[in-house]
Amino acid sequence: MLELRNITKMAGAETHIHPTNLVLERGTLNVLLGPTLSGKTSLMRLMAGLDRPTTGSVWFDGADVTGVRVQDRSIAMVYQQFINYPALTVYENIASPMRIKGADKATIDREVRKAADLLKLGPYLDRTPLNLSGGQQQRTALARAIVKNASLVLLDEPLANLDYKLREELREELPKIFAASGAIFVYATTEPSEALLLGGNTATLSEGRITQFGSTIDVYRRPTDLKTARTFADPPLNTMAVLKSGGHFEVAGRPVLPVPAHLAALPDGSCTIAFHPHHLSLASQHASSASLVVRTAISEIAGSESFIHIEFEGSRWVMLSPGIHDIEPDAIITIHVDTRHLMAFGTDGRAIAEPTAAAA
Repeated sequence: MLELRNITKMAGAETHIHPTNLVLERGTLNVLLGPTLSGKTSLMRLMAGLDRPTTGSVWFDGADVTGVRVQDRSIAMVYQQFINYPALTVYENIASPMRIKGADKATIDREVRKAADLLKLGPYLDRTPLNLSGGQQQRTALARAIVKNASLVLLDEPLANLDYKLREELREELPKIFAASGAIFVYATTEPSEALLLGGNTATLSEGRITQFGSTIDVYRRPTDLKTARTFADPPLNTMAVLKSGGHFEVAGRPVLPVPAHLAALPDGSCTIAFHPHHLSLASQHASSASLVVRTAISEIAGSESFIHIEFEGSRWVMLSPGIHDIEPDAIITIHVDTRHLMAFGTDGRAIAEPTAAAA
């Protein structure tokens, strides 16, 4: 078990990590989700022992390891910018952690070839890294982490340089590999979709703070505050400042949306409602859908789906719609909001109601 006990990290007068407590259990997959400069890499460096916290302590399996060097810990690390030994073959790069441990030749050969097969490196075992593509070099670094059989595996956006097909395959396979070993698996990403694909647990980060930690699907469906909801949204979360008045949400004194059943107990007053882009549609999808007349700003076609940017009562939203929709700018169209998925946040940004269990 890895424990961060009230750790902070300062760089001069600048705070990189605010007071943080976190417990990660063995055999678990844990995603650090947040935008660039939110603190993901800083937190991983503290976990690894590459940096020492300014205050607080790091514990592993009941022992204080705050001052223990990274070389003396059972840790494997893979970064977006791959690191390999340029003079060694792919085989020897992968085998290096096992040779350091003194593993026998047969074990090394078995584990190296097993990891190479998983990462489709079999044909390249006799090459040196400089004769590989960037994606192949990254896969070599991943394979070396796999055979190390470490207690703590830290992956800092490791799949960013891989092609789409291999990235999807590894997102499915990597958690199984490390969970089976009993390791603590920590994976940093800027992509909400990647966190959802990986599953496990997610810690959302914003400006050096963990805003929420828990089951990935629970954090996504039931964010405790608006910062978390925005962190876990791509395309960006749609929001609107409203006044709840009886059975309606109002903007500028005009009713715009009915209050759904799961928000009926909200007291009247100001709040912010929020919903994801895929909870807007061009056609009514459910009896709970409410229609709005909006103005389009721009349509972006991305393969088999379209991102339609719209304006409503001073708010700018994005609708994610299946299919190709080439809608002219400034067109007046009717859209539909699935109100089952509305989230509500108070003036302090804290969640004051959850969407229904069916929210996704």
